Amino acid sequence: MRKGLRLFAWYRVVPIALMFAVGAVSFVYSYAPAPLFGLLYPLDYEDYITDSSERHTVDPFLVAAVIETESNWNARAVSSKEAQGLMQLLPETAEDMVKMGLVDGARFDPDELDDPRTNIEFGCAYLSYLIDYFNGSTDRAIAAYNAGLSNVNDWASADTVLHNAITFPETQAYLVRVNNAWARYEELYSDAFLE
Repeated sequence: MRKGLRLFAWYRVVPIALMFAVGAVSFVYSYAPAPLFGLLYPLDYEDYITDSSERHTVDPFLVAAVIETESNWNARAVSSKEAQGLMQLLPETAEDMVKMGLVDGARFDPDELDDPRTNIEFGCAYLSYLIDYFNGSTDRAIAAYNAGLSNVNDWASADTVLHNAITFPETQAYLVRVNNAWARYEELYSDAFLE
């Protein structure tokens, strides 16, 4: 009788139960129906995203992924570092976009980053600037959006894959989250940004 009880001891059952739980979550994440993912990846402000992403030649699905990752579509979000709005921009970054001539400051006020249209305009301009700066490398641009240009320049100089060179766990996770969200938005809303 004791041998039978040992077969079902906690130290044998718990790892197996955890393995099945992780497998179930992975299966649901991989094969769940689109409506379920629509709840996890909502989409809003399509007109603003379309308008600004076209003006700054940025993939609108990437913009949606950054918004999802940065603020979870909360236009009033403010970070501990004072980044604001949907795309979590610092006021200094918005002012730089105006100084560089990338955003029309008469049309979009850098002091109104809680306005969705304004925030998306500055966010698209900044993403476009980063992508151009890194010669089209969206991974480097995404990492720089989170960690800054100088950090990504340091990591990019390492002779390895960018993800492995990143020394900030938050930025590693950010890069993965944005890329995953980007793929989901393309899959779920393939016709959302068609004219």
